[in-house]
Amino acid sequence: MELEGKKAVIFIEEQFNDHEFLYPYYRLLEAGVEIVLASPLKGKEYKGKYGITAISSLDSKSLDADMFDLLIIPGGFAPDFMRRDKFMVDFVSEMDKKKKIIASICHGGWMLVSGKVLNKRKATSFFGIKDDMINAGAIWVDEEVVKDNNLITSRTPADLPTFMRTIIESLR
Repeated sequence: MELEGKKAVIFIEEQFNDHEFLYPYYRLLEAGVEIVLASPLKGKEYKGKYGITAISSLDSKSLDADMFDLLIIPGGFAPDFMRRDKFMVDFVSEMDKKKKIIASICHGGWMLVSGKVLNKRKATSFFGIKDDMINAGAIWVDEEVVKDNNLITSRTPADLPTFMRTIIESLR
């Protein structure tokens, strides 16, 4: 339980990428991290792209960056729904201001765009949102994981092992 005492929040919404949710969830649990699932509605069941379900344990209005060491934003189509929620977007900005770890993968970069945390920051994402990230000021690169201070980004589920090793190393 190398990371006991650390607390993470994972954003969920409809059509999250099941792999990008489950792999970080179980890897963090294995390391002893307490995990909270946050979405616009507490107690709502959300369905992933491939049918996995997850139930939110915290509504977005109750998010407080002082409570967490880490935010994980899985991809899929969910970030397009997440970015419509002012509280989720504001939380991304708040986590960045407090220099807390923000980790996004694939289309999770849309939340970084909406949270306005990419200006002059090196980052990666699924190539389909590359232009969005560049237009938001990112220095976009095609690498399996990119760490720019408190910001950790990856491209696809194939990058999950390196993504999670980088997150765990950063939480130590």
